[in-house]
Amino acid sequence: MSERIITAAVLIIGNEILSGRTQDVNLNYLAKRLGELGVRLMEARIVPDVDHRIVKAVNELRAAYDYVFTTGGIGPTHDDITSESLAKAFGVPHILHPEAHALMAAHYAPGQLNAARLRMAMTPEGAELVTNPISKAPGYRIGNVHVLAGVPKIMQAMFEGMAHQIKGGKPVKSRSISSGVFEGALAADLKALQEKYAELDLGSYPSYSMGQVRVAIVMRGTDEARLAACAEEWKATIVRLGGTPVED
Repeated sequence: MSERIITAAVLIIGNEILSGRTQDVNLNYLAKRLGELGVRLMEARIVPDVDHRIVKAVNELRAAYDYVFTTGGIGPTHDDITSESLAKAFGVPHILHPEAHALMAAHYAPGQLNAARLRMAMTPEGAELVTNPISKAPGYRIGNVHVLAGVPKIMQAMFEGMAHQIKGGKPVKSRSISSGVFEGALAADLKALQEKYAELDLGSYPSYSMGQVRVAIVMRGTDEARLAACAEEWKATIVRLGGTPVED
């Protein structure tokens, strides 16, 4: 019997991402780390700082996947509405979390923990905190949803602090083989290879640099022996098509 695939989605929250002002790097980090932990990232969405849009996305994703990771919207300003929206999505009160409050109070000098900063200690009722070793304002988990900061350094620190709690399957491995054979010439053989190795994910990724076209075929899966066999077969195919395979 095949092992069940553990799945995840990432929900990126923030007007600044959609406007192009800020370039998201959190998705790339989470995709790689989840793969290493044996969790397949199946979907990513970006939504604005709009309450009903966040609620809708959270409810759809948490029903569809084992894990959901949100980034952004848990800071001290008026547009940081992720926590209020999560409370609505779960149908629970939005409260001042006592443990988060204590962390924040210990972090700031007397008189510095103002109303804006206290917003970062607010969570949906029943949330369990995710430690923030950098700026202390915590993330949290409620149900299968993990709510993380949008600032990449802080998000990464939060994720690594809770990574040991993520229960995944076998880690996802990958092999990448590139050549100068154009996609149009290799498409039929690649399709046949995908059908033969149906349990693997095969993707074609062309690039253009210094006047040369290169096409990388990336193979991903949990069975290293099958990956190795697939890679060797593809190398032979590239040679037959007149190219020189290079494993990246």
